[in-house]
Amino acid sequence: MLTLLLRVLACGTVALAPLEGYLLQVHGQSAKVVPALLIGVWLVSLARERRLPSPHPLHLLIALLAVVLLATSAVHVAEPFTLEYLVRWVPFLVITVVLADVASRAVPVRLLLAGAVAGAVVAAAGGLYSVVSGSLRATGPLEDPNDLAFFLVAALPLLVALPARGRSRVVLLVLGAVLVAGAAATFSRGGGIALGCALVWLIARRGLPVRAVVVTAAVTGVAALVFASTAQAELSRAFQEKSHIAGTNADTRMLRWQAASRMLADNPVLGVGPGGFRQEYAAAGHNAEIDEQTPVAHNLFLEVAAELGIPGFLLLVGLIAVGFVASERAWRRGLRREAVAVQAALLAVLVASIFLSEQYYLPLWSLVAIAVALEQRSLKESRCASST
Repeated sequence: MLTLLLRVLACGTVALAPLEGYLLQVHGQSAKVVPALLIGVWLVSLARERRLPSPHPLHLLIALLAVVLLATSAVHVAEPFTLEYLVRWVPFLVITVVLADVASRAVPVRLLLAGAVAGAVVAAAGGLYSVVSGSLRATGPLEDPNDLAFFLVAALPLLVALPARGRSRVVLLVLGAVLVAGAAATFSRGGGIALGCALVWLIARRGLPVRAVVVTAAVTGVAALVFASTAQAELSRAFQEKSHIAGTNADTRMLRWQAASRMLADNPVLGVGPGGFRQEYAAAGHNAEIDEQTPVAHNLFLEVAAELGIPGFLLLVGLIAVGFVASERAWRRGLRREAVAVQAALLAVLVASIFLSEQYYLPLWSLVAIAVALEQRSLKESRCASST
């Protein structure tokens, strides 16, 4: 019973992550229910089995990052955003440990990846519906089109890990076309670059046949032509709006990156605290944006470095490195499809995060956790094979 609950809740956690906006419309705390239940059931399972998660470098890095977060929060506790953002950080640290453990023993990794894809497909469909309903850029369950693109390009490579036999190939191609169309409808340049990098990685590592890319692109292209022929005026307005915004976005991002760099230079050890970028931006940016005094940095790495200092930044980089190393070990031990899919998705997340502040969304954390779980599963399989 506990295993079934863990499977349902773990898949629900990753599937509902891109649908957060829809959940918040129901209730302000509804997005936290399933992850909280997953953590609770996981703790009960540990108590019943009288065990702890198998030790892994991931746990040390998570613990050290928690220490840095608490230390910098204590220093900056009087700041208005510190506790709010500390509370946002902690669940991601916990859920990373939980997903890594349950995916290594109780939840099949492919089932977890299928859940992530399913949630992203629903989000993509919602984004496309928002365009049909009059929005110039796809938003769907998320307010910012760039955030929606982030989820979609992170999920698209995971299709490679799912079974592709007979009719299921057609289903996967359709799902891929929906994800690509949804991402394209966001007009997110960062998302497009991230998707391109992920596809190059998949092709280079022979995780995805070029033919599948061509077929998916063809299906998406036909759908795009049909949509363009029926919504020429709306599409033209969307392109004009994106062209107008693009130049402004480039300028404001540069201003924010420079401000984040100044914050890091002035506070290299513990940064300006969780949420401190918002608080310090006006001063560090010399009031360069009069109409935006408390923004995000639009760069995960610079924002984390500015808020948590060099130690926090290095620990986050260490977590990402652990994900890549773990997935590579799993790849070498035979779990090639799953490992290369996770690597490509993680690469897409990292590239997109150069242009976005996405540390408060699940894909980065869940992909690292799944990579660690793949490594542990591959190790168990290799030990069983050697013993027989």
